[in-house]
Amino acid sequence: MGQLLDGRYRVLARIAAGGMATVYRAMDTRLDRVLALKVMHPTLATDGAFVDRFIREAKSVARLSHPNVVGVFDQGTDGTYVYLAMEYVAGCTLRDVLRERGALQPRAALDILEPILAALGAAHRAGLVHRDMKPENVLIGDDGRVKVADFGLVRAVDTNTTASTGSVLGTVSYLAPEQMEHGTADARVDVYACGVVLYEMLTGGKPHTGGSAAQILYQHLHEDVRPPSGLVPGLAPQLDELVALAAARDPQQRPQDAVAMLSRVRAARSELSDEQLDVVPPQAKEVPAAVLGSAGAEDGSERTDVIPRPGGIQLPLPGADEAELNRTSRLEVPPAEQTTRLRPVPAAAPRGGLLQRRRLATVIAAVLLLLGVGTGVWYINSGQFTTVPAVLDMPQAKAEKTLRDAGLGVRVVRGFSSNVERGHVMKTDPANGKRIRGTGTVTLTVSRGPDIVTIPDLSGTPLADAKRKLRDLGLVPGIETRDFSNEVAKGSVISTDPAAGSKRRPDTAVALTISRGAKVVVPGVVGYERADAVTELRDAGFEVRFADQPVFSAQDKGTIARQSPGEGETRGEGDTITLTLSKGPEMITVPDVTGENVEDAKKELTDLGFAVEVKKPFLFPQDTVDTQSVDSGEKAPKGSTITIKLKGAL
Repeated sequence: MGQLLDGRYRVLARIAAGGMATVYRAMDTRLDRVLALKVMHPTLATDGAFVDRFIREAKSVARLSHPNVVGVFDQGTDGTYVYLAMEYVAGCTLRDVLRERGALQPRAALDILEPILAALGAAHRAGLVHRDMKPENVLIGDDGRVKVADFGLVRAVDTNTTASTGSVLGTVSYLAPEQMEHGTADARVDVYACGVVLYEMLTGGKPHTGGSAAQILYQHLHEDVRPPSGLVPGLAPQLDELVALAAARDPQQRPQDAVAMLSRVRAARSELSDEQLDVVPPQAKEVPAAVLGSAGAEDGSERTDVIPRPGGIQLPLPGADEAELNRTSRLEVPPAEQTTRLRPVPAAAPRGGLLQRRRLATVIAAVLLLLGVGTGVWYINSGQFTTVPAVLDMPQAKAEKTLRDAGLGVRVVRGFSSNVERGHVMKTDPANGKRIRGTGTVTLTVSRGPDIVTIPDLSGTPLADAKRKLRDLGLVPGIETRDFSNEVAKGSVISTDPAAGSKRRPDTAVALTISRGAKVVVPGVVGYERADAVTELRDAGFEVRFADQPVFSAQDKGTIARQSPGEGETRGEGDTITLTLSKGPEMITVPDVTGENVEDAKKELTDLGFAVEVKKPFLFPQDTVDTQSVDSGEKAPKGSTITIKLKGAL
């Protein structure tokens, strides 16, 4: 202790030792802060390829920023020491909690599982997979926050994890079957490990046990995880389903990543009553309240008393066998089955060489005949067939592609399901793993969601969000009508038809009534100056736009000639009023109508846009125009009045 690493990090105390590294509490002398220093074991530090990978992957993890992921500050080497500087979390591990408590109530188990999945989900969406998820790598701080640590084995998703020597890195009790069998790891291996961890939290023990790693490996490959309710009477069936889903031996039957699994966990939790959440497992041990703390989800809002506080009860150290099985180590992958070979025919003795050669030829011919017949039988019975790939719970498009890539045809039907997400595969015919002719057709049953859907309360929801929520539930946005509302903002939903809370089948159309805003009477602004009109309308709560072209009108040039909607009409607050500017009156040349018949004169003037007033003499008026108020050849505003006077008899 007290050693200064890389001229910066002073080692204060050892925290833990694992199969790959030792973790120390240290002081960053440059920034004067306490942190955790993970130093790789010298035996691994001599492996150049391993060190290069460790450094490369540490840089990838350092890019993760999530409240439930232990932060990475620095990485470096100092002589033979390869180290990682990380966030120091004062508290304990989930393994410590399980040793002390034996098993946890479902509420506490889910309180811990949700932030674990949130942390892994952030890694998965960043293209990374942890590969060594276990209780030792779950830290629970004194403040109750849960954090996932030790991303030392993290790799890019869909990469091979088997070393060239035929071994795989990981912890035997939490390895997914495909890690052991094929050396491959994607996000679903972390989901599998979380299923094992959930089982362990609920029952206090691992689902696969044995005295050696080989025995446990065999169980992972050949035995399903048992329902935890077999050991915990009264445990809700939803928790059995979560364990079975996450720890399915076939990776295709698990959620595609931790984000999808977290969604399933939260959905299941919402179905549980307080009594189901607070079931006490028989394996749970009593712990003095004085030494308990609290664990919380991402936001620290929900807390469960499961955490030993520092300075409280002393935790027992694991036995040698247990420590070995819980340690990250390099495990040998089981070898592939050896191909059966024909034994070589012994060489013929020199005596009777010709006869011996003929016998040998006969034997070879018989063997070849048997091989040919065997090949034919194989082709007839097996060679024409293929195995239906696992596509359950896949999105429809991905499932269709998987089947077509296998050379199979696809037929799609739809059905209702309360457990399988809408648009995902809920059933196949033939079923997964069954044989089908290589050119056969697989019928996919795609979920339409629940058989009955509750119409959501969308009042006050913006239109785009309301449509999205309806589609997510399998409903169809229907006819839109608009109405005034003093309570609901313009563009948001006032009500739905059917009403909120109604029960309907998926694909039902839901009509939406959308707010036009509060009802407002449009003020009149014809004849106003442009600026005055805009101020008047905006003060009333309207938007204003102007027509592209001004028009001739009786209004003065530059003032408002007309408006739409007009004065006194009602519109919603925020609606737009269109204004048209005046070019002033249009000037028209007045014709000479004196001497014309009065009716002809009126028609000629009105056709030009004038109004006509006729004055008659008091005595004996005639039908001929005598004078006109505006002389011929002069201009007058279109729409103005021209007065014509008729001749008298005297």
